Amino acid sequence: MRRFETIVLGLGAMGSATAYQLAKQGNRVLGIDRFSPPHVHGSTHGDTRITRLGIGEGAHYSPLAMRSHQIWRELERETGRTLLTANGGLVLSSKAKSSRSHSDRFFANTVAAARRYDIPHELWDAGQIRRRFPQFRVADDESGYFEPGAGFVRPEECVRVQLELAAQHGATLHRNERALAFDANDGGVVVTTDRDTYAADWLIVAAGPWLPELVGPGFARHLVIYRQVLCWFDIAGPVTPFLPENFPVFIWELQGKRQGLYGFPAVDGAKGGLKVATEQYDAPTTPDAVMRQVSAEETGEIFAEYVEPFLSGLSGRCVKTATCLYTLTPDFGFVIDTLPGTDRVIVASPCSGHGFKHSAAIGEALSQRVIRGASRLDLGTFAIARFRS
Repeated sequence: MRRFETIVLGLGAMGSATAYQLAKQGNRVLGIDRFSPPHVHGSTHGDTRITRLGIGEGAHYSPLAMRSHQIWRELERETGRTLLTANGGLVLSSKAKSSRSHSDRFFANTVAAARRYDIPHELWDAGQIRRRFPQFRVADDESGYFEPGAGFVRPEECVRVQLELAAQHGATLHRNERALAFDANDGGVVVTTDRDTYAADWLIVAAGPWLPELVGPGFARHLVIYRQVLCWFDIAGPVTPFLPENFPVFIWELQGKRQGLYGFPAVDGAKGGLKVATEQYDAPTTPDAVMRQVSAEETGEIFAEYVEPFLSGLSGRCVKTATCLYTLTPDFGFVIDTLPGTDRVIVASPCSGHGFKHSAAIGEALSQRVIRGASRLDLGTFAIARFRS
């Protein structure tokens, strides 16, 4: 049986960052993924992910996002690759909003986090929003939080870069290998896959939507998986108003809708379209049963209900679609903690639909916890115990 110091199951957002940080510090790490990351089967794909430092889910997330930005800049300098684009981020809301963005106080929490951590930002009324970004069809009673340092990261490229560097630092990476089970005791952990059996001192489970089948019903009962649809709509007129230098990433708590809207600039020019999406929580699914295709009826409904009334300059022609998976906890928060019953197994997911912006810092924190016994950033608010009745 081959033995390692640490085994990481899942090499997406959290797993790739953790494998890289461990290997960089000389830890003998084995990373295992049932596919070949970056791939399109989980939650870490779709060309872009919003990143912001003022976090509406709670100010305790902001240090993670801030450190992740630093790490991505370090990786860019080391590799010459582009991972993070800070083109500005706009959060739109109002007292009349009917949609919910992970928190009932998302807008107020965003402002509070920015003030707590001295994150540069501006607060705008509807007139100021229209003058700066006329592409948004805002109501008179809507207001905005604008963060110049927000923007988007490239999830596939971030995963690719971190896995390349992990391998360069000595990590063993097993792609297209499925983890079946693990057993932990005081002496370590044994992981069984469809190819072999491995032993390690530590196991980090970062399996995203595959987490429930690995951790057992006691913890899995707190997790629900939902299919999300991403759409890229054609730009009807000139592309210039939607290029990154002229258009921010945005999150919009809408009036009269169950869900909000979020989106990105035209990162790939006129032919790439504008990526927008809602968040959908209608029917739980699993990564094996989920419908991966997106129908014309779905894209038509999204455009009619969520895009055309709120954004000008787009056509109803959908140039590209994708689906991804959210693995949600009851409070939309993360779980980063040892699994009940063992100190040798650390769960590092789910991310509840807002995890990628924090992933680089979480990977570093997990490596510190394994190697030094404690992480520099506080992860205590992500304990599993908060779900126990």
